[in-house]
Amino acid sequence: MANIKLDKLSADNIRLLSVAMVEKAKSGHPGGPMGGADFMHILYSEFLKFDPDDMQWRWRDRFFLDPGHLSAMLYSQLYLLGNYSKEDVSNFRQWGSVTPGHPEVDHKRGVENTSGPLGQGHAMGIGAALAGKFLEERFGAWTDHTVYAYISDGGIQEEISQGAGRIAGYLGLSNLVMFFDSNDVQLSTYTDEVTSEDTAKKYEAWGWKVVTIDGHDHDAIRGALKEAEAEKEKPFLIIGKTIMGKGAVDAEGKPYEGYSELHGKPVGGTGASYEKTVEALGGSVEDPFAIFSDVESYYKEILDKKREEVKAKRAEEAEWKSKNAELAEKLELFFSGDIPEIDFSQIPQKANIASRDASSAVLAYLADKVENLVVASADLANSDKTDGFLKKSKAFGPHEYSGNFMHAGVSEFTMAAMANGMALHGGIIPVVGTFFIFSDYQKPAYRLSALMELPVIYLWTHDAFRVGEDGPTHQPIEQEAQLRLLEKLRNHKGERSLLALRPADAAETTVAWEMALKNKKTPTGLIFSRQGIKDLIAKDGDRYAEAEQARKGAYTVQSVEGADVTLVANGSEVATLFEAAELLKKDGIKSNIVSVPSEGLFRDQSAEYQAEVLNEQAPIFALTAGLPVTMEGLIGKKGKVFGLEHFGYSAPAGTLDEKFGFTGENIYNQVKSFLSSL
Repeated sequence: MANIKLDKLSADNIRLLSVAMVEKAKSGHPGGPMGGADFMHILYSEFLKFDPDDMQWRWRDRFFLDPGHLSAMLYSQLYLLGNYSKEDVSNFRQWGSVTPGHPEVDHKRGVENTSGPLGQGHAMGIGAALAGKFLEERFGAWTDHTVYAYISDGGIQEEISQGAGRIAGYLGLSNLVMFFDSNDVQLSTYTDEVTSEDTAKKYEAWGWKVVTIDGHDHDAIRGALKEAEAEKEKPFLIIGKTIMGKGAVDAEGKPYEGYSELHGKPVGGTGASYEKTVEALGGSVEDPFAIFSDVESYYKEILDKKREEVKAKRAEEAEWKSKNAELAEKLELFFSGDIPEIDFSQIPQKANIASRDASSAVLAYLADKVENLVVASADLANSDKTDGFLKKSKAFGPHEYSGNFMHAGVSEFTMAAMANGMALHGGIIPVVGTFFIFSDYQKPAYRLSALMELPVIYLWTHDAFRVGEDGPTHQPIEQEAQLRLLEKLRNHKGERSLLALRPADAAETTVAWEMALKNKKTPTGLIFSRQGIKDLIAKDGDRYAEAEQARKGAYTVQSVEGADVTLVANGSEVATLFEAAELLKKDGIKSNIVSVPSEGLFRDQSAEYQAEVLNEQAPIFALTAGLPVTMEGLIGKKGKVFGLEHFGYSAPAGTLDEKFGFTGENIYNQVKSFLSSL
């Protein structure tokens, strides 16, 4: 039964803690947390199902925060649960603190996602909700749990919200409940200065159930959440009309609420008084990080109740496992992130095909072998060749989650952010496909994949200017260089933050897929060609066995005694080097050829291996269809890169190869000129 006094005190405690954190740090956003405190307390105390002693419990309800600048609100709520200490919250935004300025994923403490770039957090929540439906379809209703998302005016305005809202409504994700903290205030303006849209009608048009409430009325919040629990057909949006800086007062103790300046400045730096606000919220300026004694007792009761709820759910799970041993084993495999034993060397590949087609063959082979592989494509399945998988599976649809494929529509960014949510949820191996040029649309999401260390697989096709007639808008030139920068960037564990693989032929493509599926530490980018590529010549007749050396990032595909030059490339350019090497051979110039699908992975090998593959004291000539900088880290002091330093043009691919000099004959001339200059 609700306790009006304790509920108000608990919400005020969240407000107080949020204000104090920002004030002490002299940095942050107090106004939003003050407005959202009522919803947070009611949600966590009465509705959110979780295990206080195991915040990573698989079947917990999940809370995805979109506006990461409201981090103080989340930390305050989790502090009341006992997941953070007084010292933790008092060191908000400081070096070494576990309470950074924007939340970073920390499942043990109850932080489900890294958030900050607006719009992505709720899209991750939608991906997690789809993961929940996927698993429920396969393992039963006992797995049912709810994903709650929290969004602000800024997230609603970000373009990604359209793709996310459309997909969630279309699929009928009834396990998704989103709270829109609608306070009409932004960082530098009020919302009526930038928009006049009817948010409720917009979401209703997408297929959501929408209710609008007073976001400070606890009974109204309860009523909306109960209605959301009962909704079995649609995702549910609660528009909570809240007040920015709720509870703030000025030096005379008069309310000072609803002002834009309360959004992004410590309260003491606004027209409000920090000291008076602390007092008005029931706190002490001398000890603002204290949990009120009554609130502390109240939350002990709340947590004990959560423990009892979890006992019942765990007992239900144990009974299911005892009766479904084979399914239980499969469930464990899904959540391990591992794949079944697969002999990738047995995947049939045609000769001299585009690497996108080789990828399609791999996906078709995996379709009935890796059952938790979920592949998505941004309206390009028949062109990025993810349809190789789709032909052996089926697509998700409204209330239809037995498939493994998502037609995302033209929403590359949304699709990628949803994949992050699937990976965060667990039990799913997400793959997202589009053209390489549109990786630009996905950059904010794959950067967060890298930051959160999520094993999302990004499949990119049409990898170079050889897209041809489509012209410069569709021809990636600088995109690979951008990915290689993320290979150089270390994540917080000290690992390379992304693995980027551009395979040279069908055999390398198969190996690259295996590497991607077994990479559980970081996201992987697979970069494939549209045009056919000549299979590389195997030294001993077993091309696949040789291609397995790609696991080291780079390896020698042609080796000759006393080589005069080492030719280096990745992707389709490696075959061009073979053509050039044959012409050089006629002039008595001996060439080693090295394929480098991943420079980052290569640089993680032993110094001895690196020196064996690339003698940087000898002449090295590198070829890339992208910016020369893509290969400059591989050529040493005596090297040269031949690349592209301009946008592409619209013409057939073969014509562009001729015009840009990407032919065996021109590379032969370039190498001769290079050697003569030494």
